Amino acid sequence: MEGHEKHMLLETPTEVSQDHINLDVREIESILQAPPMGVVPWPGASIALKDGRTLYIREARLEEAPALMGYMKRVMEVEHDFYDVVGARVYAELAGWRRNRLKDPYQLLGLVDGQWVGFCNGRLMNEDVNISLHSVALDRGNRIGAIMYYAKCYYAFEILGQKEFWATYESYNGWRRWGLGMAQPSYPWPEYQHELGGARVFYVTKKYWDTTVKNYLRQMVGADFEFDVPEELIKANFDLVVPTDVTV
Repeated sequence: MEGHEKHMLLETPTEVSQDHINLDVREIESILQAPPMGVVPWPGASIALKDGRTLYIREARLEEAPALMGYMKRVMEVEHDFYDVVGARVYAELAGWRRNRLKDPYQLLGLVDGQWVGFCNGRLMNEDVNISLHSVALDRGNRIGAIMYYAKCYYAFEILGQKEFWATYESYNGWRRWGLGMAQPSYPWPEYQHELGGARVFYVTKKYWDTTVKNYLRQMVGADFEFDVPEELIKANFDLVVPTDVTV
């Protein structure tokens, strides 16, 4: 943590009436907290799963952050497929969102009757570039990971109207499915570095999304989003139920 080193002191170039100034931390917060861009929220959508159930994808609410973080603490203890890294990073991303230390983030939950089965998140670098952070399936066998990845790509290009989507991959499976599977090009490294550890940036442009990636993901998912969501489905997924077991 920064702040342990001794502050540099310089003599003032003129006489001053006060040689100590007290600051209200609320004044400092206005500097440290990134001003929001006023991002259009994810509107909420449903999609049919392979087993016949309906997945509802909505934005996480800030008061749900501690429960989500508690689950990710347990994911940190998983010793395969880099889930220790994923768990730690998602935990930090959720904490940054909760404490206003992440610029323009979004956190999307995939729910079935309130049960948390999928997650994806990211943030906006600027109006043109969407930084993909993580996609996690908490339930196996229904391509929920693919659906959540599709959701944030759809959000970036179809709802926010952005020009590029930047991803990187911690695991071999993630790179094989999305990087290789979607034939994502990468920017020259190390000139371009993704904020997740400085790894390579794999990207999708709006044109590539329209001509190729959108159709690829639709075929993989096997269905499409329905944004005219019945009120009863919204109510059924209002309260979050965190899984008792970690099945990643």
